[in-house]
Amino acid sequence: MDTVPHTFVIAGGGTAGWMAAAALSRFTPPGTRIVLVESDAIGTVGVGEATIPQIHNFNRALGFDEREFLRATRGTFKLGIEFDGWLRAGERYMHAFGPIGRAHGLLPFQHYWIRARQLGFAKPLSAYSLNETAARQMRMQKGRTSVGIELPYAYHFDAGLYAAFLRDFAEARGVRRVEGVIASVERDGESGDITALALNDGERIEGTFFIDCTGFRALLIGEAMEARFDDWSAYLPCNRAITVPCEGVAEITPYTRATARKAGWQWRIPLQHRIGNGLVYCADFMSDDEAAETLLANLDGEVQADPRPIRFTTGARRQHWVGNCLAVGLSAGFMEPMESTSIHLIQSAISRFLSVVPGGRADPATIDWFNAQSRFEWERIRDFLVLHYTANQREGEPFWDHVRTMDLPDTLSAKIAQWKATGFIHREHEELFTEVGWFQVLAGQGVKAQSYNPLADALPESDLRAMLEGVEGALDAAVQPMTNHTEFLQSYTGGMVRTEIPA
Repeated sequence: MDTVPHTFVIAGGGTAGWMAAAALSRFTPPGTRIVLVESDAIGTVGVGEATIPQIHNFNRALGFDEREFLRATRGTFKLGIEFDGWLRAGERYMHAFGPIGRAHGLLPFQHYWIRARQLGFAKPLSAYSLNETAARQMRMQKGRTSVGIELPYAYHFDAGLYAAFLRDFAEARGVRRVEGVIASVERDGESGDITALALNDGERIEGTFFIDCTGFRALLIGEAMEARFDDWSAYLPCNRAITVPCEGVAEITPYTRATARKAGWQWRIPLQHRIGNGLVYCADFMSDDEAAETLLANLDGEVQADPRPIRFTTGARRQHWVGNCLAVGLSAGFMEPMESTSIHLIQSAISRFLSVVPGGRADPATIDWFNAQSRFEWERIRDFLVLHYTANQREGEPFWDHVRTMDLPDTLSAKIAQWKATGFIHREHEELFTEVGWFQVLAGQGVKAQSYNPLADALPESDLRAMLEGVEGALDAAVQPMTNHTEFLQSYTGGMVRTEIPA
């Protein structure tokens, strides 16, 4: 294969590989060559079937029709994530998309909520969330509601079907797929750049830029380019997962569920044709057999496949871009899917890369900028995930006692301290999770703010009561006309749900 000025070689398929291929095929100039190397003999992890609203930006940029996308991926709508038992067994809260309450004057809503709670009349945050109110009532609607905003939503979908959907899109735009197993990675003796991938059948795939989507193996960024991996097990000690699909139920919940278990947590992701399930756990506190028994004992329907184990180490590459090699997806790092960030991190890496895509050899300053931005994003997401664990009150359970008392990143400790002192939440630069997201998890996990901004006292107590009651009443009224989620999904996609995919 002759090298041309612009040849992108993507090593590995799956969600990461085909998202990269689709984006490059859509946005790179005519004449750019894009080759994706994957093997049907090598499976993909296949988790990350729940998303966050930023997925709309990617799908819209590629010009996808939403109805077609939902039909092709057997997708459903997602309004938030329910956390069941993370504070204490039997208690639950939701990290819902969209605003909570409404700001007043110079202050965000949390200061008024904290004041009202101290006065004894604030309700749980669910009363002031449009998305959670709709999710609890199993409702869905597109378009503006009576409170002047739309329901922000994401999707649940079959990751394998999404990869196939993206593959069709990319191949229709000239992406060449090569079936093969990578035997070795060839590098230039002087620059250290990758020059070609040697396949086990003798074929050589040459290129000018290489994207590593080989998953945990990280054949390019790790083995060839020797990018260091930072282990975050001290903060996120879970190191194994087991996954299994099961039959669905008649009512499709418009939210993901994350349920705390003995030594980790279980996810439940409702699709049109099945429910995706998995148990993330720490092998130091739970055996593989016990994990499998726990997962299989807590399913909605009949198992549809054999349980599949996954071993991982939480962490990230110190450099996601080295020379002419970029890591995307699991080759860049791994964090638990409790907040559905896996696909977003793929999308984010691709978007960041497209903003500085090199026409030739990349400038070192550009690479340094990319790596600094990536590290900041990953570390702030890590902090948000750690908060769910460390702020628990499941006393007497060894795993939960451990994560409650472990040392925390300084950045997270500062965030918690600021909240506890005055109810202040600061979104640093462009970190993924907003003040509203932090507010919901801090409150849901029982982390109490001792005070609030005194400017909130300028609002008379009677007006504060009226404001909270008004928000709650308006949200209830906005949700009542909405359609049942399952019925809405069926009508919107123009087909039946809970049907099998043709073989």
